[in-house]
Amino acid sequence: MYGLVDCNNFYASCERIFNPKLNKKPIIVLSNNDGCVIARSNESKKIGIKMGVPAFKISSLIKKHNIEIFSTNFALYGDISQRVMNIVADIIPYIEIYSIDEAFLDLSEFKSDDLLEVGKNIRKKVLQCTGIPVSIGIAKTKTLSKVANYLAKNNSTNGVFLISNNNYDYLLKDIPIEKIWGVGSKTKVFLNRYGIKSAKQLKNCDLRWIRSNLSVVSERMVKELRGISCDKINNLNVGKKSICTSRTFGKMVASYADLESSIAMYTTRCAEKLRAQFCSAKIAHIFIMTNPFRKDLKQNIIYRTIQFPVYTDDTEEMLNYILSVLKKIYKKGYYYKKAGVVLSGIIPTHHVQCDMFDTKNRQKSKIMMNTIDSINKKMGRDSIRYASQGYSRKWKLKQERLSPCYTTRWNDLLKIYI
Repeated sequence: MYGLVDCNNFYASCERIFNPKLNKKPIIVLSNNDGCVIARSNESKKIGIKMGVPAFKISSLIKKHNIEIFSTNFALYGDISQRVMNIVADIIPYIEIYSIDEAFLDLSEFKSDDLLEVGKNIRKKVLQCTGIPVSIGIAKTKTLSKVANYLAKNNSTNGVFLISNNNYDYLLKDIPIEKIWGVGSKTKVFLNRYGIKSAKQLKNCDLRWIRSNLSVVSERMVKELRGISCDKINNLNVGKKSICTSRTFGKMVASYADLESSIAMYTTRCAEKLRAQFCSAKIAHIFIMTNPFRKDLKQNIIYRTIQFPVYTDDTEEMLNYILSVLKKIYKKGYYYKKAGVVLSGIIPTHHVQCDMFDTKNRQKSKIMMNTIDSINKKMGRDSIRYASQGYSRKWKLKQERLSPCYTTRWNDLLKIYI
């Protein structure tokens, strides 16, 4: 049996932990530069706020219903997510963290009669220790556990739903296919064309027809809906195959110094993530682009690929190559709105082969990177930084509604006056 733990309205719930006055109030969380809605509380959903809608288009609704608005606070959300996952992992050893607010559980060691109680205990412990409400779906496969989780959120089940018997068609008949894990917008349109609109109809499709018209992955999805497990729990810490850091600037930038500062910062972040998963990269991609919606300004979108001579996780080495390319592609007279760095060709550092023509002292580099990472982790991000990162960030994100980073920044610790 499998379980799926899903944090309810996660970003909104994180904002409520340290501000109980927000309970039962409509909340929305905005994307980078306070642009679009990326998270909503249940109260906001009932009002009719849609995901992805630009904030300026719902200004009248915000005023009318007194909706609380927050900028994305990923430092807070990431830390709370880690706490939730640690609590779940203490109870269930075999888990697969699927996203910032979801994790699959391997419940094969528990008796069927105990599964509901196990789910209730997990839910109670997470709420007690973090203040985050979660829903838990339990079933024979991962896909069915997603279905069970959907039912746990939409029924009066105290947040836990178990699909235990083989006769569950009555549950699937009212679930639209777009709610099934693995059905995207194009797949939905294709299936609807053949009259397949519910999860029950999808479950009863001919497997050969699904495979020939869609894919092997879709065939596995249908099998999982039938209770045949095709996707096991993967609790190994698998590193990312590519690492990207990019931002849309709060204000457009025209000077090379501002652009260099942003690219240097993104390179540093990518390198930190790379070292955190004990990997090295061979290729870097950088891009700079103007605002495509400003037709009154000159447009310029440039992508470049850089290949390092040796696989590396050294921030300094990456900066030398990336910034030299940036200097060549930068053009005066343009107002840039977005930039980014992507690392690819990633392998574990212990798999890197030495190069007899390599002149860099890799051992010294490793010691320096570990020291910088250790100090920054202890004293705060960018306590030690490269000069090219700069201090004056005219390109920084617009975050006018940012809440304090209660759990990750000393200055933002909650103060209680008695």
